[in-house]
Amino acid sequence: MWNETAQTMPTAQLRALQLQRLQELVSRVHEWVPFYRERLDAAGVVPGAVNGLEDLAKLPFTSKYDMREVFPFGLFACASEDIVEVHMSSGTTGKPVVSGYTRGDLEIWGEVMARTLDAGGAGAGDVVQVGYGYGLFTGGFGAHYGSTRLGAMTLPMSSGNTFRQINTMVDFGTTVLACTPSYAMFIGEYAAEHGIDLPNGPLRAGFFGAEPWSEGMRAEVEAKLGIKAYDIYGLTELIGPGVAAECTEQNGLHIFEDHFYPEIIDSETGEVLPDGEVGELVLTTLTRTGTPVVRYRTRDITYLIDEPCACGRTSRRIHRLMGRNDDMLIIRGVNVFPQQVEEVLLRVEGVEPYYQIVVDRDGSMDTLEVEVEMASSLFSDEVKVILALERRIEHELKLALGIQATVKLVNPKTIERSEGKAKRIVDRRAVTTGA
Repeated sequence: MWNETAQTMPTAQLRALQLQRLQELVSRVHEWVPFYRERLDAAGVVPGAVNGLEDLAKLPFTSKYDMREVFPFGLFACASEDIVEVHMSSGTTGKPVVSGYTRGDLEIWGEVMARTLDAGGAGAGDVVQVGYGYGLFTGGFGAHYGSTRLGAMTLPMSSGNTFRQINTMVDFGTTVLACTPSYAMFIGEYAAEHGIDLPNGPLRAGFFGAEPWSEGMRAEVEAKLGIKAYDIYGLTELIGPGVAAECTEQNGLHIFEDHFYPEIIDSETGEVLPDGEVGELVLTTLTRTGTPVVRYRTRDITYLIDEPCACGRTSRRIHRLMGRNDDMLIIRGVNVFPQQVEEVLLRVEGVEPYYQIVVDRDGSMDTLEVEVEMASSLFSDEVKVILALERRIEHELKLALGIQATVKLVNPKTIERSEGKAKRIVDRRAVTTGA
């Protein structure tokens, strides 16, 4: 196990370390970051006032919107000359979130990403192909730093150019792939269409994150690529990928708790919930010095698992993400997550796992339409067969969602493929109403 001492630390020792690092964090942001100093002073929390981990609940939350307000350098907690690298969020609305890294932060990033890859069995003898985007996006660099830290042969492919991606896999004997799950699906489909047998090649493991994906999609990816697919988790606001990762047990994602402290809160009240209860994940960086973050509201819905794992790691785990409370759709008073739709579609034979959810408004009534690609084998079937399948999917969706959705089967290759995060939702309601 990579850095076994840190990952198998007895719980009491881990909690003591977390408290020490939390106290140092509060002192640091109070001294260096006016944004946090004002908030901490308003909350009556001064350096020295944190005497236990339970005192974390007294500290103010941080949101993406807060971080945008202090764009670009407002969260830096060190001298500007100590920042050696900068990354930014890939969001399309508002100003991006800026994350600045000291040399120490980059060391931490490489460490937690080495743990991530190691947790899925990758090591120095592997050939790791990085299909996440490089540049200001954190995915490519995070996987790259972790792979080189492990001592693996690292192929910095970035995203896109699928033909070259696959040829490189074949030519170099790629054993590990890191990219978004939707792009992994596309690679598998593209290879099969071009007569390239990836499932029987050397590729054996994939590390996929940056977007939500379901257990059904995991099974599809594993079948198309002939691998074991691991869920990984991270955020630009915290460090990038490397906050949490599945081990070979694939039973929740281990949080690297010596660097990131997790809480689950009630999204409405902000109350901290006990382990095992579903709520919003909140994370605090314990060791970042460039842009440390206090109680960041991720908006991701999950719960904490505080039970022994057969792999021997002692950190708590998070259940794979169950949705987001800001990307959640509210349709006729019902909460709908894209993952719920995906799980239904993956159970239905005759359709491909490429879909788009279109939300619109007819008068004062919200409408929900799901466009999904039919399988090539179904394309030539009679219209009545296609209509029957649409009605069946509509029935399954109503059972799963609790509301009626219209299903529209579209021709193969109709829905745009993604080399990064897949665009699953088109919400036309604001456009329709002029809001």
